[in-house]
Amino acid sequence: MGVIETTPTALALLILRNLVTPALIRAHESLVNLGEKYKLLEFVRSFFITCFLIFLSLLHSFLPSFDLIRDHNHLLISPKTENHALTYDGDSGIARALLQILSLINDIPVSSRKYELVRSLAEKLIEENQSGDVEVLRLANRTSLSAAFERTLSQLEGTMMELGYEPVVNGRVGLGYGQVRYQLNRVFRAVRSVKEGTLGALGGRPREGVKWSEKLAAELLWLSQKLAACGCGEEAVWRWASATNLAWFALSAEPRLQSSLVKVSAFLFKQAKDWGLEEIEGKQQQQRQIRKKMLVAWLPLLCKASTGTDVPVLSTSEKAELEKVLEELIGMMEQEEEQEQVLSLWLQHFTCCPSSDWPDLLPSYDRWCTTARRLLIPQ
Repeated sequence: MGVIETTPTALALLILRNLVTPALIRAHESLVNLGEKYKLLEFVRSFFITCFLIFLSLLHSFLPSFDLIRDHNHLLISPKTENHALTYDGDSGIARALLQILSLINDIPVSSRKYELVRSLAEKLIEENQSGDVEVLRLANRTSLSAAFERTLSQLEGTMMELGYEPVVNGRVGLGYGQVRYQLNRVFRAVRSVKEGTLGALGGRPREGVKWSEKLAAELLWLSQKLAACGCGEEAVWRWASATNLAWFALSAEPRLQSSLVKVSAFLFKQAKDWGLEEIEGKQQQQRQIRKKMLVAWLPLLCKASTGTDVPVLSTSEKAELEKVLEELIGMMEQEEEQEQVLSLWLQHFTCCPSSDWPDLLPSYDRWCTTARRLLIPQ
């Protein structure tokens, strides 16, 4: 991290970002609740948020470097624990080359004849780095793939915002931080579009954007597989568990995109189950928390998007296998309260999706009920 500039302008922006904006968002949430009862307060809330968004859009026009939405994904989203991230110093030529190739994979359309060429080049470079018993080359693979995974995640979330998907939290659209973040992004897109002389910034969902989202989701699966092959599947699991905003947006996405994200989730749930149990106790506790975060974030999508469109997302055997994985992950939770939180979330979404009867976690739910009942019986 670089040194933070201490000019009056930078200090004012820092205060706005870290103190004023969160306070205003909390005030907005309170007005949302009260506005359901009092129409005058609903008018005040609408006026308040409109003025705030206009102010931020003007601020963004005059200070392009100040971007509340894209500030390294730290504002208006759940904070991430940086200890899990691999350090990438970029001082290795081979690491920089691999990172460049992985970035090009994101940027080149699948329809281009160069896409497969670049993808094959990445495969070759990763395999050659991994084949030798040279730790620095293996580290180049892990750091480059990790950075590419994070970049692809950010691109996918940004593309879904551009398409107009709205965050769905606890069955409600546009809630709390996610709602304000979504509205801010729409205003910033409008401002940028006016500056660039384009029209229709707030229009519908272009089909090309949907295809691009599916492309990025497919690349996330490929990067997950490569990270796992390089012995760094935990990195992908942690980042996927932390992608709660993406999981919220996914619930309102097109079925084909949802199917792609289900495949990524299925692969990474299996990776999370296979983590070694020989780690020190502190590490085991971290892993349990990450597993819980991933279950809470992505179980709703599994319930909603398991049927697929033209063909099922997963085969019958794959679904049965993943059900066992999910049951094992829930069983790894030591606290009954944590199991209750996950199973309650599953039951809510499972019963609200009439088109799907998967994943069926009733055996886990029955076991939890038995344990909870036993705790109330005097010994």
